[in-house]
Amino acid sequence: MFPLRQAVDYLLYRMRAFKLHGVHSPFVFDLFHNVLHHTGHFPAYNHVEALRDALLQDERELQVTDFGAGSKISKHKTRKVKDIARTSAKPAKYGQLLFRLVNHFQPQIIFELGTSLGLTTSYLAEARKKGHIYSFEGCPNITRAAQKNFQQLGLQNIQVIEGNLDETLQQQLKQVTQLDFAFLDGNHRYEPTISYFESCLTKSHEQTVLVLDDIYWSAEMKQAWQEIKRHPQVQQTIDLYFVGLVFFRKQQPKENFTLYF
Repeated sequence: MFPLRQAVDYLLYRMRAFKLHGVHSPFVFDLFHNVLHHTGHFPAYNHVEALRDALLQDERELQVTDFGAGSKISKHKTRKVKDIARTSAKPAKYGQLLFRLVNHFQPQIIFELGTSLGLTTSYLAEARKKGHIYSFEGCPNITRAAQKNFQQLGLQNIQVIEGNLDETLQQQLKQVTQLDFAFLDGNHRYEPTISYFESCLTKSHEQTVLVLDDIYWSAEMKQAWQEIKRHPQVQQTIDLYFVGLVFFRKQQPKENFTLYF
């Protein structure tokens, strides 16, 4: 059922998606050309992908605590590291997209809602070593595994906030003056997604960038994405199918783009 529905969603996305010649907004045109479809290579890619290769061979088993919507692949409470790396970590294409977004916008305060083994976190941290990354993870055992991975890569600008995201996000937002960039990947249900989005709004500003993961993952996520697009504080959105980008740039007209990626 899920693969058929998602195949239809993807086909509809491809029918709507513009390529570069269909984009008339100067801001989005520049973003499309210099960030989304940037074809250059950064040394950080090699560092994180070498870690991914090692994790994909890791036979260790972890007891997993999941506060979110869970995995469509596995419902087991004990999972091998290699299986978590295979099914829960964002593919290199999207981790590297997040790297380029952070490298381009140079945010100082970055929130990541959902650490997992820390591959995406590492991309964020590599892109902005002078920034501060707060990554939120509910499972203590996965937190410890991720922290070892950060140590292996020599990343010192990451703080993992452990616990139930419904509580820890609000607590940590009170500790920062503003939020410059956030990757929302903590829960794939409608109400938590909208709640986390609205919480992030309390510390967002005109230059803040929000990235929502898996916007077509379920009917609830599609509903949340549509509601976020209509939100009065949201000025521009970009639908890349697997992720959605949200901007608050008041100098630009309110527009929603669907771009090929």
